Amino acid sequence: MELNADFSKRVVMHGDEIDWLESPMVGVSRRMLDRIGDELARATSIVRYALGSAYSPHVHDGGEEFIVLEGVFQDELGDFPAGSYIRNPPESRHTPGPEPGCTIMVKLWQFDLQDRTHVRIDTNKISAVRDAGRPGVSVTPLFHDPREDVRTELWAPDAEVRLGADGGAEYFVLDGAFEDSGDRLGANSWLRMPDRMQSMAKASTDGARVWVKTGNLRYATVPAAL
Repeated sequence: MELNADFSKRVVMHGDEIDWLESPMVGVSRRMLDRIGDELARATSIVRYALGSAYSPHVHDGGEEFIVLEGVFQDELGDFPAGSYIRNPPESRHTPGPEPGCTIMVKLWQFDLQDRTHVRIDTNKISAVRDAGRPGVSVTPLFHDPREDVRTELWAPDAEVRLGADGGAEYFVLDGAFEDSGDRLGANSWLRMPDRMQSMAKASTDGARVWVKTGNLRYATVPAAL
């Protein structure tokens, strides 16, 4: 399966307008944003765990990165409420079993295969810091290495924010909304911009809270295992 597999193109997907598709695991469904592969895939998805659902134990050969959007994600490593950011690197193993149910935005097979860094951050417990170079923007750093930078950003009401980066950029709206290049992106909308594309976005009158990843698309190749 291929969905939005051309990383040289700008892509906008409105998560709330995408049908839920059932996964092979009972009670687990997903909205696909981009995908190369079938059940083993390089993928970006919104995944919903129903009340009492569980996933079988598995190893993340290509790594897994996600942010909890609603509910509480649970596995043997702990309980992670909405706002939690998790990186399970290649060769990590866990057994998701979110008893209360939850929704996450997750990315699979998008790591350096030598990466072994685990990250577990509750963004509710971290204050955003004003970005001195960008008026109206405050940043909560989540992860940084030579390949990519991951963060959440708070955009003040009506703030004008320059988008794009060397190596490409992705923006997932957690709350609020913004407009970019004629598109309005509200909660659960996702924008992917290719390497070096730039634009000027404008936050809504209520502002926006956005999950941001930059630099990663220069490595947007399909692992040989897929």
